[in-house]
Parts: sequence; structure tokens; C-alpha cells
Amino acid sequence: MNSRNNGPEPRAAASSFSPYVPGLSIDEIKEQYGLSRVIKLASNENPLGVPPRALEVLKGSLGLSFRYPQSGVPRLTRAIAGHHGVAATRVAAGNGSDEIIDLLIRVLAEPGRHNVIAFKPCFSIYRLQARLAGVEFRQTPLNPDFSFPWAKFLALADENTKIAFVTSPDNPSGYCPSAQELARVACSLPASCLLVVDEAYMDFCDEEGAHSLLPRLEEFPNLAILRTFSKSFGLAGLRVGYGILPEHLADVLTRVHLPFSVNVLAEQAALAALEDRHFYEETLRIVRQGRKLLADKMQGLGFEVMPSQANFIMVRPPAGIAAAELFERLLQKGFIVRPLKSYGLDEYLRISIGTPEENDLFIEACEEIIG
Repeated sequence: MNSRNNGPEPRAAASSFSPYVPGLSIDEIKEQYGLSRVIKLASNENPLGVPPRALEVLKGSLGLSFRYPQSGVPRLTRAIAGHHGVAATRVAAGNGSDEIIDLLIRVLAEPGRHNVIAFKPCFSIYRLQARLAGVEFRQTPLNPDFSFPWAKFLALADENTKIAFVTSPDNPSGYCPSAQELARVACSLPASCLLVVDEAYMDFCDEEGAHSLLPRLEEFPNLAILRTFSKSFGLAGLRVGYGILPEHLADVLTRVHLPFSVNVLAEQAALAALEDRHFYEETLRIVRQGRKLLADKMQGLGFEVMPSQANFIMVRPPAGIAAAELFERLLQKGFIVRPLKSYGLDEYLRISIGTPEENDLFIEACEEIIG
């Protein structure tokens, strides 16, 4: 009898992967609990939806769906560069900032030789893509107050460290280190190590200039900044992100990434979103006001609320109710928030900032449960 296997076997690193677990969807919660209305405050999406200009452009651009986008999306990279006041030769756009993370690891780090460092917990894509690339991934725990232990972080690095990932503001806590701290870290890392500051949530910071190194990019040849259109620009479903990088790295990423990874509709929407200044400014206003309101109200209910500069807050419920129980009872009332078991933070929940109406309804639900 011919004993044949099932064909080529995948690498062990790939076979042992667990899939990324996103937040629960509105439709599945409606069906599960028989609800007509569900408010999702779990995935850090824009509470105002899609920018009106982008929506108009998308409707008018559907007929272009049969066309490939221009290679390297030069119009978009120029617009991004203009938005930030940097050279277009520094910008590499991708299918979400996830693609830029993946490419940086694969371009800079050699499997079995180099390593990547980050804090713990961190954005899971850093770990997953390093692991898939066969690159050692090193972590050090955050401080008990979720601030960054820089000495321990720098102690992870050696001559084989190629990338140091820092998320600022951090997810899931919302903690945001100062630009001075980041500058010291950039200067303290080995010269061959790229400091990648993932600023997916930086737009929501009260004082961006005090926390971002983007205005000082020219001072640090080993610095990369990641940004996204998923949050403040309201285009999470279209997957557009970018890196502002040393020119030689931007050039390499543009050459090696998969062709047309930013699709033609995503490019059109991103260009329109950059022009819709009213929507952008209104998003920041709504999020900052909602963040303060939720933090104040939840503290009044006995929650421990971590200081946040992002479009979410991380909370620990008051004594007498566990995070898992509160999560379930909120689902029953039609509110989806994010449990943090996957981050190793079982006692906490993360709550995205919603519209003023959604925030008020959420607080009412919490008052009913806690009260």
C-alpha cells in the first residue's frame, strides 16, 4: 500500500501559529444576545466613521476597481510627506502599518542571527512577524504603572539587535513617554539598531510636540516612525499605513514589498482623508473630550483608570466585580469592550472612545451594573 503524506509540510514556526484574535463583531453579539442595537467600543476605531470627503471619493472611484494603482503610490507618498513636512523619499506606504512592520523585520534581520526587542505586553504583530521570519524576539515587562523601564529595555540590546519597537502612545494602557526619553533611547541603542516608534495613536495626544520625535527626525539616523489611516482618519477597513524612515530603508521597502499592496480605492480614500481637515480636527476634539469624560465618570464609579493619550482608556473594575464578569454583563446590555487576557492583563478592560451619545449610554450601563 502506498503510504504518502499530505504533501509538503510548513515550517514549524508557521504550524504552531495561533491566529490574531480581533474584537467581537456587532453582528455576532446581536445574534447571540437577541439585541437590536450594539455599541462597539473595542477596536479603537474612529467614532465618527469614514471622512465625508473620503466617502464621496470612494463612491465615485468604484469604477476604477478594474485598474491597478500606480506602482509605489507616489501621489499618496507625496501627500503624506506634505502632511508631515518631510521628504517624500522618506515615506513608504503599505497595506496597513502591519505590512511596514513585517517588511522592516524581514529586510533588516537575518534569521537565526539577529534579534528584535520590545516591551511586554506589546502589539502582537511585532512578535508574530519576528517569529515567522525566524528572528529572536526579546521582551522586558513594563513597570507596574505601565511606564517604560528604559534601562531594562536597553539591556536587551546587543550588537545583533536590529530593531527596537516602542509603541507611543502604548496599547493597551495609553501611556505616552516624552520625546526626550525617546531621544535618549535612540542615542543609546547600538548604531546598527533601528528604533521604530509606532505612533498609531499619536494624533490623539494632548501635546504631540512634547511626545513625538517626528519634528526631530533629522537628528536620528536610526529612527523610524509608523503612522496609520486606521484611527484618526477613519479608514481602518481599507488598510493603509506608512513608515517615515531613513531614505535608504524607504527605498528598499518600496522595492521589495508586494506590488499594489495599497489598492486603488484605499489610495483614493487616503488622499481625500488628508484633505478633510474638518473631519480630522473634529475627530480629535470628540476623542479628547470623550476620553476625559469617560475617565472622570469611571473613576467616580470606583474604577482604576490608567492615564491615556490614545483614543481608548484601560480600566480595572472596582472591588466586587471581575473584569471577565463585567465584560460579559456589558455584552448582555449591547456594549462590546476589549478584555485584555491576551495581553496578560486579566484584571483590566480596554474601552475605545465613542461618540458623546455612545459614551453616555456606556456610563449608564456601567452605573446599572456597578450600582
